[in-house]
Amino acid sequence: MKTLIPDNDSHTLPDFREDVLKGLTSTPKYLLPKYFYDAIGDKLFQQIMALPEYYLTDAELEIFTSRCDEILEFLKDLKDGFDLIELGSGDALKSSQLMKCLSQAGIDFTYRPIDISRDVLEHVKETLPQTIEGIKIEYIQGEYFEGLKQIPVTPQKPKLLLFLGGNIGNMFPEEAEAFLKKLHQNLNTGDFLLIGFDLKKNPWTIFNAYNDSQGITKEFNLNLLKRINRELDADFNPSLFEHYESYDPETGACKSYLISLAEQTIRVANQLITFEENEHIFMETSHKYSLKEVDAMAKKTGFSLIKHLFDSNKWFTDVIWRRD
Repeated sequence: MKTLIPDNDSHTLPDFREDVLKGLTSTPKYLLPKYFYDAIGDKLFQQIMALPEYYLTDAELEIFTSRCDEILEFLKDLKDGFDLIELGSGDALKSSQLMKCLSQAGIDFTYRPIDISRDVLEHVKETLPQTIEGIKIEYIQGEYFEGLKQIPVTPQKPKLLLFLGGNIGNMFPEEAEAFLKKLHQNLNTGDFLLIGFDLKKNPWTIFNAYNDSQGITKEFNLNLLKRINRELDADFNPSLFEHYESYDPETGACKSYLISLAEQTIRVANQLITFEENEHIFMETSHKYSLKEVDAMAKKTGFSLIKHLFDSNKWFTDVIWRRD
């Protein structure tokens, strides 16, 4: 989910144009969050992860740095080697902690990150061996399932699939369930999935994580309008849009919007898009789950629970599931 420069990305400019126009001419309007991540968006998201309010990164890093022995315990049956596959690997910040743990324990694995940005994959391939000596890396540029299809099917070499960062929360629950069922179809019996879920907690803790006092999340959202200006010859005035965040503690839905502050007409790729005052663009969902809901989802999608891993606050869980 990175930049749209054709040389470095599996997306093309026509894809971007089509998706943006489809979203902005729908009722209600929306934009796809995967387009947040151009070069500027990447830097803004790095700043978000460093914010004191944004607990998710620290919570998952804590899990991988303090629960290593528990992870190694379930991996003992994979002593003959396995593929460690990460969906949407990015810079491998959190997974690198897991890989250090595996390497120090003498576990044999091949790291296969899947991401649509060749730049970030090349960065990982260049920098990871500097901290994990002898690591084997075979990256795959592409979308999740497109990348999984490129991995050789070798039943004698099981897979441990990583889907970290609470990224499953960027799907609505019914979409997440369909996604996990599709993952199940792309894994062999006995393969493992290690997946992160952000848990329901004090509503203000969640709200503040996506509505930070420094306004970086706001800039992250508005940057997508600026990107549309740059790449699709549009004329958005970002100052006429306001970032709005909501969190519903009952459903666990945390949603981001941009609100039009005036009645206005925007030109995008030679097409006119009209906005009423206070009309919204839906930008992203970040769904939160209870532990019971997490366990129920495993059962619904064909996985069995092996282990819950928690941070010290029990705000986040990485769960280990086995593909039945």
